[in-house]
Amino acid sequence: RMTVADQRSPRSEQAAAETKDDSVQGKLPAEIGTDYSFKRKIVWKNALGFLVLHLGALYGAYLAFYCHGATFIWAFILAVAASEGVTIGAHRLYTHKSFKATPGLRLVLIILQTLAGQNCMYIWVRDHRQHHKYSDTDADPHNASRGFFFSHMGWLMSRKHPAVIEKGKTIDMSDLEADPLVMFQKKYYKTLYGIIAILIPVAVPVYFWNETLINSFFVAYLLRYILPLNGTWCVNSVAHIWGTKPFDKYILPVESHFVAFISIGEGWHNYHHAFPWDYRASELGSRYNMNAFIIDLLAYFGFAYDLRTAPYNLVKSRALRTGDGTHSAFRVRKVKFGETPEDETQTYGAEKGNKILPSINHK
Repeated sequence: RMTVADQRSPRSEQAAAETKDDSVQGKLPAEIGTDYSFKRKIVWKNALGFLVLHLGALYGAYLAFYCHGATFIWAFILAVAASEGVTIGAHRLYTHKSFKATPGLRLVLIILQTLAGQNCMYIWVRDHRQHHKYSDTDADPHNASRGFFFSHMGWLMSRKHPAVIEKGKTIDMSDLEADPLVMFQKKYYKTLYGIIAILIPVAVPVYFWNETLINSFFVAYLLRYILPLNGTWCVNSVAHIWGTKPFDKYILPVESHFVAFISIGEGWHNYHHAFPWDYRASELGSRYNMNAFIIDLLAYFGFAYDLRTAPYNLVKSRALRTGDGTHSAFRVRKVKFGETPEDETQTYGAEKGNKILPSINHK
């Protein structure tokens, strides 16, 4: 059996060649920015809907202290599984094509993405590809330049900016349109969502351990749904506002430990926007990044393959050229007059499985 490193190497070496420079996907047209005078119309149905869902989730958080212990564990497992459907499936596999998956794995990821309830795979991927191509401009569906609330959830409560509609039509979706699983989910999404995300999660506790219907609905559905949803939203909001920019100080995305924790590895957002095709979505491998660890595990058993990574020299050059100087390994230090500078070099440490452990040599 091939090792994970063996499976990953062919496309890793091609990564730099696929992008003449190390910028994010798609060059941003100079004429697109953010028109702060533009007033969006509120979609009250959506706004009231999210209000009711969040109030229900708060009640679910209260009931979580009184429900059957198995119900709480069931809800937690579903929440993590739904998050993986979004982060590994919709994000790293289908949006960025950072690795390939067997048909069986693709089916599982689509089921888990349906469980998450964040729209069908097709629409999720289209919006996220558009977000990367027109990041933080009026053509970005959740433009962080308009503030925290808008990028977090306000974009789902208002009419789309005309630029979002116009540029959305230009996003290449031919790969998903050729995928029968994706198109089946798109066609029957509402029915599949009702069964996978509501009926089964609520019915299991009631049937197997005699949980009350009220507890099951508010804990295993509403609370379980809203928590991962806000985790995804935090990537769009928090990870575009508060944090460091070690790889590109000219863009809004930042490195956020908080978001990395609540989203199971999606918080290294400055790196991700610099190298969107890296399956790890960070330079740290599986450290603080359970999603990368799971992909590594899937690759070990042959379900995932052809993993793409950003070459070390490309990462280093980008950090030195456009980073904000906060990267501990690539930081440029000022030398006082008469002081002998340290010879600081980056070396590769021992390989442990597929993970490269970097180390700093100080002489």
